[in-house]
Amino acid sequence: MFAFSRRAFTRPILRFNHTMAEQRRADIVENLSNVRAAMEASQCSQQTRLVAVSKYKPASDLQYAYDAGQRHFGENYVQELVEKSTQLPKDIQWHFIGHLQSNKAKAVVGIPNLYVVETVDSVKKANTINKACTGLRPDPLRVYVQVNTSGEDAKSGVSPDECVKVCQHIVGACPNLDLAGLMTIGKFGRDPSEDNPDFKCLAECKQKVEQALPNKTLELSMGMSEDYLQAMKAGSTNVRVGRTIFGERERPTK
Repeated sequence: MFAFSRRAFTRPILRFNHTMAEQRRADIVENLSNVRAAMEASQCSQQTRLVAVSKYKPASDLQYAYDAGQRHFGENYVQELVEKSTQLPKDIQWHFIGHLQSNKAKAVVGIPNLYVVETVDSVKKANTINKACTGLRPDPLRVYVQVNTSGEDAKSGVSPDECVKVCQHIVGACPNLDLAGLMTIGKFGRDPSEDNPDFKCLAECKQKVEQALPNKTLELSMGMSEDYLQAMKAGSTNVRVGRTIFGERERPTK
């Protein structure tokens, strides 16, 4: 009979896991570098922030991007955001970019390094977030108003015609909020060789809001993996890129 050492079997497994982790790190760093290089080469006049969208990705993936200098990350789900915010460095600037349910507003706004909520889609939602901030944040929370520029029923957001009214309400009635910009998802599958009507619509909304609120200069959050360079050319100051950095998303199994 031969006596096998358990340690002899675990060593190859550990080496394999280490190799896989290093390859994963290298892939993310390379992808991130390519996105940054493409943004730099676009030669747009405005400064554009890169938000790495990390939905369904493990905290280790975000850490690899963080180690490569990335600081702004976007999350779609409250539970993921709360968990990752406790696991990762405290100088990360978190963007909440998903639908925010009223009963989860306090959990989100209570994250100290929350940078912005990008999905305020109604006066009611603004009021809810404003109330949730009371006693939790020393300064007003940055928010973007989400605009449904494509008019699709499946997408959240105020209509372009309602945009000015909602923005005025935030400025006039929500002292715990700082209106910082407008956001859109837009319609998927637009022809990248043509001007994107969603980007044009959001830029027009920005002009109208700034005319109604002359003391405000708004950011534009538009553009994702498929069209972030096109969005930059249309004036985006905040692009949300996920798959191009982290690869395809798979919903984690329970």
